[in-house]
Amino acid sequence: MVCRIYEAVVSINHPIAPFVGVIEKGLKISLIGTLAMLIEAPGDFDMVQQGRVWALADALSTWPNVQEAVVGVTNVMLVFDEPPEEISALSASIVELWHRLPSRKADGKVIEIPVIYGGEHGFDLPAVATRAGLSEREVIRIHSEGEYTVCAVASSPGFGYLHGLDPRIQMPRKSVPSLNMRAGSVTIGGMQTGIAALSSPNGWNAIGWAAVTMFDSRSDQPSLMAPGDRVKFRIDRIEL
Repeated sequence: MVCRIYEAVVSINHPIAPFVGVIEKGLKISLIGTLAMLIEAPGDFDMVQQGRVWALADALSTWPNVQEAVVGVTNVMLVFDEPPEEISALSASIVELWHRLPSRKADGKVIEIPVIYGGEHGFDLPAVATRAGLSEREVIRIHSEGEYTVCAVASSPGFGYLHGLDPRIQMPRKSVPSLNMRAGSVTIGGMQTGIAALSSPNGWNAIGWAAVTMFDSRSDQPSLMAPGDRVKFRIDRIEL
């Protein structure tokens, strides 16, 4: 999850990063160096809570001295132009905002992505089918009939964490990553699905491939996906 990535940043670069507080049911605010702050939502993940995270990020992005509000899964990271002077007052304002903001709905654009299921780039499809006790065609049918919500865009430029995967085809991430998974690989990792944005080592399970550019630095909107967008996968063809 994205929050683990941020926690890794803290533990590697700032092993004694100051902890600001846990306030009312576990809302946690901590510093990452002098120019960033991590805000972690309380409780387990669900889409109502994630909608509150989106709303919080939207509001905080307009605050003075906030360069960027980066949405994660159940968290927001603030990046500041300058080190904030009054950390306690800032934290109290964030907590107050959190408790009065309504959850934001998944009201973004709908993205339809054609997928070549199976084949040389869907090399984990047999393992997913075996674990699920289903045929490979059933896994493809279930995956392609879902509608998925972009919870966050993180991990690598343009990679969207997609919520809404049918529990029947959930598959744990690999203990040993594939060494060179191709960009565009359609993957399953635990309770989420996604599309690899880069060709790189990857611990998710590849079930197909899509000819789609997830991130284009030359575009006004570099990332294809944004939090709150919805994604539908369409069968282009099946290679078994």
